[in-house]
Amino acid sequence: MIKKGMRRQIVLHYILVVFVALLLVETIFLLAIRTYYYNSIYSKITTHISVAETYVKYGIDERSPNQLEQLLELFNMEFTELEVLTLKGDIITSSTGFQPDRTITTSDVPEAVGGNIGRWVGRQAGTNENVMAVSKMVQINAHDTYVLRYLTSMEGVNKNLLNLTLLSIGIGMAVVSIVLVFSFGLANSIVRPLNNITAVSAQMAKGKFTTRIKGDYRYEIGELASTLNYMADEIVRSNQIKDDFISSISHELRTPLTSIKGWSETLVSGGYDPEETKLGVGIISRESDRLIGLVEEILDFSKLQQNEMKLSMGQVDIKVLLQETLLNIWAKAEKKRIHLLLECEETIFTRGDANRLKQVFLNLVDNAVKFSPEDSSIVLSAERLSSTEMAVTVRDSGIGISEAHLSRVRDRFFQVDALNGGTGLGLAISQQIVELHHGKLEMDSELGKGTQVTVILPLVEVEQEKS
Repeated sequence: MIKKGMRRQIVLHYILVVFVALLLVETIFLLAIRTYYYNSIYSKITTHISVAETYVKYGIDERSPNQLEQLLELFNMEFTELEVLTLKGDIITSSTGFQPDRTITTSDVPEAVGGNIGRWVGRQAGTNENVMAVSKMVQINAHDTYVLRYLTSMEGVNKNLLNLTLLSIGIGMAVVSIVLVFSFGLANSIVRPLNNITAVSAQMAKGKFTTRIKGDYRYEIGELASTLNYMADEIVRSNQIKDDFISSISHELRTPLTSIKGWSETLVSGGYDPEETKLGVGIISRESDRLIGLVEEILDFSKLQQNEMKLSMGQVDIKVLLQETLLNIWAKAEKKRIHLLLECEETIFTRGDANRLKQVFLNLVDNAVKFSPEDSSIVLSAERLSSTEMAVTVRDSGIGISEAHLSRVRDRFFQVDALNGGTGLGLAISQQIVELHHGKLEMDSELGKGTQVTVILPLVEVEQEKS
């Protein structure tokens, strides 16, 4: 007995389908063969009757007292008993010479009296033999009318049909046996890979993400195995990114905290002139702002992940927003002598949260400044793409991003260069904010030649917004 499971279900379903199909085919086949045999016998008898009827006028002497013998001789048929009946069904004579005193009540006689060729198949009274009776009314002269009834045994035909049925059942059982063997093979080809996948998945569930599903599986099972292996790779990569993030954020937090703690202890000890005190307080203030920025970035990412970030939607003048962005980043760019350029049409508006969009552009320009060499330039431009879309582009001539890193640079916690600091969340947050505004963020970069980041947003006409 097959234990419960997918293998059992597959085998049983295949056997059931094949069994039902064979049962229908064999039933239809045997009924067709039976109908063919029975109709062939009936057709042979009716053809003989039709041929014999053409000789009635010439083969029977109307004045002869032996009309019935002549009728039997003319209509007699080999391997068939011929009975001559009255219109009421009483037997007058038969080709066997017996004249039983009984009346035929089967349905073929009334049909013959009605002018048709009657047919009846059933058990003969007395012998219980399966027979076919075919009856036809014949008129010899104007006043002599009889019913001719042919009676033939169907036992031989039924025996042949029984043998054919047994042969069909044997063939059906052989087919079912072959299907059973093949269904086991098919079930194993599906269940074994699934068992392997289940075992490996159980290992992954226990945290062993280095295990992989091995085997060249095809079709949906192959896709499932590839998906699980890919999932494990992504989990390993995510864990590594998280570890790197924890290491990076620990360093990022330790540096300002060390400065704050050091200057706090120094100032507490006293004995410093106002200039030194002012310098220490300034460092504490800047490092505190840096810590606040790191914490806010992590909080923003957490809100986005939990869909808790609320947007204050309104009409946003893109040119004004970009001007504010450049003013905020100007001091940092000035230290590296980076020239900031703004190219924007006069009236480009979108609908969104101005502060969040500014956060996106500040992040993009800040990254451009961070990875651009001294005495270079960064271009911030805005233009209409169509009647429904606009684009803001940040283009620099910095170090660029390799093709291997370009596809991952927007992943959370990922950093191209961990030595430059940061949480690795800036681009991930920016992309999610843009998507919340029904836009998209696209990146194009070439190592050593620079990077271009394009933010595509819905375009809003001023007149439509006012109305």
